[in-house]
Amino acid sequence: MKLQPDRLDVQSIVAYGPGWVGLGANGVAEKIDYSVVIGSHGEKYDWNCRTFEDLTEDHFTQLARTRPELIIFGSGSVLRFVPPALLRSLMAERIGVETMDTAAACRTYNILAGEGRRVIAALLMDTTPKA
Repeated sequence: MKLQPDRLDVQSIVAYGPGWVGLGANGVAEKIDYSVVIGSHGEKYDWNCRTFEDLTEDHFTQLARTRPELIIFGSGSVLRFVPPALLRSLMAERIGVETMDTAAACRTYNILAGEGRRVIAALLMDTTPKA
């Protein structure tokens, strides 16, 4: 699906599909096909986890260090909730986490980033087929 924001002055997701997102900033788009963390203040880095089952507490501790007000977790092609034990560092810092499938996370990130919120999207590009 291609997304067309009115005008975002922040890093935004301009398109997405199964196993990839298109990230745009300053008129330049980049196709990303690996799990990634992006942020409304220009953060972008490889989120070193290939599948949902690869997630550890360290993945979320890494997110806590960015000090966002909210993290949007895109769980891949299906909605899967992270075990609370993995979210301890976020809870300790009082950082909110919203979980949704990656497509919904892309749309939600754009809305919140466009509002000027300090938001991080942690997007899992797991394309495990739905059961």
